[in-house]
Amino acid sequence: MQAEQIQKMQDKPHAGMPPLDASAGEVSWFEFAPAHLFYTPIALYCGWLSLRHFGLTLPTGSNPALPYSGLVGESKYEVLNHAWDTAQDWISPYVRVLRWSGENAIERTLEDAETGLHKAGIAYPFVAKPDIGMRGAGVQLVHTKAELMAYIERFPAGANLLLQALVDMEGEAGVFYVRHPDEQKGRIISLTLKYFPRVTGDGQSTLRQLILADARAGKLAHLYLERHRERLHEVIPEGESIRLAFAGNHCRGTIFRNGNDEITEAMTDRFDAIAQTMDGFFVGRFDVRFDDFEAFQAGEGFRIIEINGAGGEATHIWDSRTTLLEAYGTLMRQFGHLYAIGAKNRRLGHKPTKLSDIIKAWWREKRLTKHYPITH
Repeated sequence: MQAEQIQKMQDKPHAGMPPLDASAGEVSWFEFAPAHLFYTPIALYCGWLSLRHFGLTLPTGSNPALPYSGLVGESKYEVLNHAWDTAQDWISPYVRVLRWSGENAIERTLEDAETGLHKAGIAYPFVAKPDIGMRGAGVQLVHTKAELMAYIERFPAGANLLLQALVDMEGEAGVFYVRHPDEQKGRIISLTLKYFPRVTGDGQSTLRQLILADARAGKLAHLYLERHRERLHEVIPEGESIRLAFAGNHCRGTIFRNGNDEITEAMTDRFDAIAQTMDGFFVGRFDVRFDDFEAFQAGEGFRIIEINGAGGEATHIWDSRTTLLEAYGTLMRQFGHLYAIGAKNRRLGHKPTKLSDIIKAWWREKRLTKHYPITH
């Protein structure tokens, strides 16, 4: 990033976004509850949906063109590739690289990466992330060749990584889209606005002290202290803004806000047009970045950084102002769509994935995630 861009981000940390209200320092009691406890009612509801629609794995038929419908263990590269030919003007360029094993593995992988970056027209800095992974695991901003080599060294051998052009815009959102096979037009059922937490230096406090003293960051210090361990004892100059999270993921510490009231017809038309160019895509979340929210509402001025299929979530539920009942209601409606779309696609001849194959894909992803580099 250029110096003037960094200064602009410090002067206006949430530039291009609607104002972040004063309740941003709050954390709801269930936001960071253990997943196995929070999702138990949803799992039970899915069991009922399975009986109702006569199919346990029907969600894997909701997006027939994607591996496992994007429910679990899917390749980010393959999902983006499915949209690239017809929606490349909206997608940030990317390249997939195999992390080689054996003799000279690091050098070989680095050579392949630099060749791919050159062909794709991607320059430093760029984003490195696993090709298979969820919830922001292993996402880092890479500034130099040395940082790229360090990332490769920490990446598990035999797995693929994705290198993607940096979309240097402060605004980020998650757009959850749904269209049933018998519908002419889809709709956006969830819009999540993402705000990257920051602390501002006072010329006296260290970064550790600033994090611990912040209303929200102090409650989630375990997410930030390890990530910024090399700077924790540094006294931050007065007025300097430090961004605590780069990956736009809730479990990595990014602040989520419910933006459903900001959904427009123009925004819906744009994402419906993109989704309908992806043959066999009916439900999922587009993660996008932009620098002008009004332009984004008009369906312009954004770039897609990731497309999630059936495994994506209506992430506005992680707004700290959302009640538990509201969160469960949203997730139940979301899974209701997945099962209904899967059932309709089954009648059209698309067979759901076997449960054993889903378990294998889930286990592979879980095993890989343990070995990914730390998320920034």
